[in-house]
Amino acid sequence: MTNIPNSFRKFAIMIKTFYFNDLRTCCYVLWDDTKECVIVDAGCYSESEKGRLAKFVYENGLKPVKLLQTHGHFDHVMGCMFARKQWDIPAYMNHGDIPQVARASSYGGYFGYSFEDPGEEFIDLKDGDEITFGHTALKVLHTPGHSKGGVVYYNEAEKYVITGDSLFAQSIGRTDLPGGDLDELMASLKNKILTLPEETKVYPGHGPATDIATEKQTNPFMM
Repeated sequence: MTNIPNSFRKFAIMIKTFYFNDLRTCCYVLWDDTKECVIVDAGCYSESEKGRLAKFVYENGLKPVKLLQTHGHFDHVMGCMFARKQWDIPAYMNHGDIPQVARASSYGGYFGYSFEDPGEEFIDLKDGDEITFGHTALKVLHTPGHSKGGVVYYNEAEKYVITGDSLFAQSIGRTDLPGGDLDELMASLKNKILTLPEETKVYPGHGPATDIATEKQTNPFMM
């Protein structure tokens, strides 16, 4: 995503994908020409993973200003406290997932993970809210189903959306965890996510990127 003409740089967003912890949770760093950045879903668990995230930020001269969570499941919040302390930044999440965050450490323990409690000090996100950094704006869409407080972050100008565990390439999020509801998830997908322009690139919570057109045409859960 380099070699962008100067006349377009104020609209250009750069996105770095990390795959963290054994569940291969996607963590995204988004920034523009101002070098302000946001971190989405800080799932970094090990010290080496935290080091990789920090090294990338510092080597690229980035300035983290916000930590954004798509939802509160433990594999997405294991590095929350690290990121908040490392860069002294506020964290954002829909408060419908506060119960999930409150239980994140105990749930993680069932899978052999021991990490610093992410706390419950998150700025609440509502449907339609706008998150800004640098020259960039992300629209918040509340998409319950995988969890009560699940959200996606949509950039209309550059046509991309970060979907967390609501939508994956060729799959959708599970709904058998506390707070999950299949009917809610399908409504979120059909009424919020899949109504986005077909060229919209999708950055999910696990697995490779895809796009809305591909998922509408080939995702078996959408057919």
